[in-house]
Amino acid sequence: QVQLVESGGGLVQPGGSLRLSCTASGSIIVINGMGWYRQAPGKQRELVARITSGRSTNYLDSVKGRFTISRDNAKNTVYLQMNSLQPEDTAVYYCNADGVRNGFISFDSWGQGTQVTVSS
Repeated sequence: QVQLVESGGGLVQPGGSLRLSCTASGSIIVINGMGWYRQAPGKQRELVARITSGRSTNYLDSVKGRFTISRDNAKNTVYLQMNSLQPEDTAVYYCNADGVRNGFISFDSWGQGTQVTVSS
C-alpha cells in the first residue's frame, strides 16, 4: 500500500498565499507522476497541476502564473505553492501519485484532501 498525507491547507484572504505539501510513504520503488487536483462544492474534480519524474509540469489555465508545483524525489514529496489566491480557488485539494511499489505492482494513490478557503 502507498499512503499520501497532505498538509498546508487553511483559510487565507484574497491575494494571499499558501503552500501545500504531500508526502508518499509505503513500499515504493519509484514514483512517476505527482499532482494536485481540487474539487469545489457542486463541481467535478479537476487537475490543478502535475509534475513528472523528469520535472515536466502542466497547469490548469486559470492557475498559470500563480501556482507552482515542485517535488523532492528524495523525500517522496510534492509541493504546491499558491500565490495571489482568489475566492474561486476555494476547494478541497487532493494529492495524487502513481508509480511502482514492492512486487513491481503499479499504484495510483490519493490523499485524503485538504481544505483551502479563500475569503475576506
